[in-house]
Amino acid sequence: MQALTGQNYLAAIADPYYRQVLWTTLEVAFEATLIALAAGFPAAYVLARMTGRWKAMLTLLTVFPLMVGNVVRAAGWMTLLGNTGVVNAGFKMLGLAPHEMMYTTGAVIAGIVTVVLPYMILTLAAVIEGIPRNVEEAALNLGARPFTVFRRVVLPLSLPGVVAGSALVFILCMNAYATPVLLGGSRFKMMAPAVYDQFVRTTNWPFGAALAFVLLTVTLGLTMFGSALLQRRYRR
Repeated sequence: MQALTGQNYLAAIADPYYRQVLWTTLEVAFEATLIALAAGFPAAYVLARMTGRWKAMLTLLTVFPLMVGNVVRAAGWMTLLGNTGVVNAGFKMLGLAPHEMMYTTGAVIAGIVTVVLPYMILTLAAVIEGIPRNVEEAALNLGARPFTVFRRVVLPLSLPGVVAGSALVFILCMNAYATPVLLGGSRFKMMAPAVYDQFVRTTNWPFGAALAFVLLTVTLGLTMFGSALLQRRYRR
């Protein structure tokens, strides 16, 4: 019954430390979602317009990363970005000074993007496949440039996929656990690892439940708000 009292929820909201953790989580989730959308749209368009066995092969390559656990992928990023990793070894060969890339916000965002990117690509590709190709061809024949065709034809018609893909990816980013822990280190905190710490390390289940409820409420609230805005734009 301690979890039902308002004290834990007030502490989760009023504590500056957990407010900063929540803000960091939101920042990482927004940036990772935008990067996944920008990187996933061209890949989804190519996948949707492909035909034959090449499409099946590209789809398989897109799905393949989902068969690898997040911990394994994070370990791969650690091998690349570590102080003695592949990237710094390349810098050393070029006579450049090594860079501190591990345990940074950029490393966490890069790791999360690689986790959620297949979901964005597959969601967008499913919607773009439903856009008739002759609509784009008609716009090109009428003198529209390729970028204009994308902005005035493809993007508006694919907006349902943008809404669905962005919502899915944003939820996954908000609840990321393994990637922030491994690539961010002990000093980098997001909400999911903070909830885990309350449940496992400090065994403060009521406060951990309050943090989990705050994370759930913020995630669903922002997802519904963003989806409503995009759907309103689509109806226009």
